[in-house]
Amino acid sequence: MISRVLILLAILLGICDAQWDKHHNNTEMYKLLKDVASQCPEITYLYSLKFGHLNQTYMGNKLWVLAFGANPEKHVVGIPEFKYVANMHGNEVVGRELLLRLADYLCMEYKNGNKNIEWLIKNTRIHLMPSMNPDGWQLAVGPKKHLLKGRRNAKNVDLNRNFPDLDRIVFHKHDQGAREDHLLTIENLSRHNLEPETWLVINWIMNVPFVLSANMHGGDLVANYPYDDSRSKNSDYTGCPDDSLFRLLAESYSLYNEKMFENNQNCDNLGQRFLDGITNGANWYPVNRGMQDFNYLATNCYEITLELGCKKYPPGEDLPKYWDMNRESLLQYINKAHSGVKGMIYGYNATKDDIVPLRDVRIKVARVEDGVIKPITHDVVSNPDGDFYRLLEPGTYTVMAAAKGFAQAVACVEIKSLPELGDNTEAQKIVFVLNTDDETISGTELADLAQQKLANHDAAKLRVSDVINDEKCAILVN
Repeated sequence: MISRVLILLAILLGICDAQWDKHHNNTEMYKLLKDVASQCPEITYLYSLKFGHLNQTYMGNKLWVLAFGANPEKHVVGIPEFKYVANMHGNEVVGRELLLRLADYLCMEYKNGNKNIEWLIKNTRIHLMPSMNPDGWQLAVGPKKHLLKGRRNAKNVDLNRNFPDLDRIVFHKHDQGAREDHLLTIENLSRHNLEPETWLVINWIMNVPFVLSANMHGGDLVANYPYDDSRSKNSDYTGCPDDSLFRLLAESYSLYNEKMFENNQNCDNLGQRFLDGITNGANWYPVNRGMQDFNYLATNCYEITLELGCKKYPPGEDLPKYWDMNRESLLQYINKAHSGVKGMIYGYNATKDDIVPLRDVRIKVARVEDGVIKPITHDVVSNPDGDFYRLLEPGTYTVMAAAKGFAQAVACVEIKSLPELGDNTEAQKIVFVLNTDDETISGTELADLAQQKLANHDAAKLRVSDVINDEKCAILVN
């Protein structure tokens, strides 16, 4: 009986016996993450970022990440990858403390049998990085908090101005009518002097197939969405191809943070207003070489930036109220990784007379409005195992899978709403099977083969090259 009471008390008070009304230094941060991992070993994996021989910052700190999931150590086909990154500016500390408490909360609620948290963890791989700039945090800490002390890393570099400049490239591509995605090249990387923290994070996001992300800052109270930079480098609204989707994603966070949603005035009182607590980054002020736009333009990942309060380094006793303000938003936003469509892409292999997963297949999406097809000029690509994830806002869409050497396949989908926490619903599933260009097998024969081989995908829409089962879809795409 006593042991049961003690277990219940541990759940109620938090797994790690942490003090949530104080700031945690780098040693305490690592210990807290390690404690959570030891309390929930079946659903957590604690790791630090590495890139070749590079594994730490100038001051010897590691970039720690705690992953949650049913299989937290590796990517699983069909499970979207999500990340929160905080403390990129070392003196902006609210996000750092929120992620430490979120880690404890996820573990605690999972052990307590919270069905919504159980579903979220079993169906999402969630990565929490409390500090991208632990050196800056060490420099910022002290009895007197200077406005900018610790913002930059140990070499006095602003990490949010240190990523390859893909905005200049995408603006040029747009003028040419060329594709506006996956723009990172070796030349882009070699052109800039990148900091250790930047290299580590770039390698991370290029190797983990993230779907959705948020980058946490402080100094204002707003959810910021791409683009962060403008053509003119002045404050001009600069929307990306997924502008309306990003507005909904940003609002899905601000909506559950009452102060953010109702905050129509920025903290500097300079006349700018944040309707519904969101803003286009470039319209607010342009940020060149930032991490938010890099995610969108280099990978399949959609990232927003969260400004969590006017005070960058509030006193420890204020931290519990920030948790109360943001807890629901943090969970709701993670759940948005299940928006839109996801699935698998296979191609016919004539040598094996079989179908095999295909990587780097382009998923091209167009919105259908009043019978008119309007392409969204930003593709995602399939992962090495053939799985793909494409976030979409409510609406009707054509979804096309296109790969060199294969005939295209098309599906039509209707997205009715963005998922809310508690809906416990995954993105709509599509399985594409692509025929070879030379059509050594007919579309009908390939469809029959796919039905035999992919019986486990019977709950998903099966779409084979040149075979369109949906009459309305056939009318739209022909």
